Amino acid sequence: MKITNKDVQQVALLSRLEIPAAEVEQVTGELNAILDYMLVLNGVDTTGIEPTAHVLPLQNVMRPDQAVPSLCRELALSNAPEQEEGYFKVPKIMEG
Repeated sequence: MKITNKDVQQVALLSRLEIPAAEVEQVTGELNAILDYMLVLNGVDTTGIEPTAHVLPLQNVMRPDQAVPSLCRELALSNAPEQEEGYFKVPKIMEG
């Protein structure tokens, strides 16, 4: 299946891309080259090869979740520029 200039212009329109008229021919050629390579890959014998999502086995690298005591309120607020009633006080950003 070959992509035409009209196909490229339609896809550009749908994806809100601005492809200059001078480059439509080049993009069409590049997309057709990609599709031609896909045909080559379709010809590769993959019998006996299991599908994979990653080439390397992945393991969870996160530490186990453990409950630990948090900072006391006074220590957490000790460097706050302003505090009010035990909470951080920040400038108002919305009117209302």
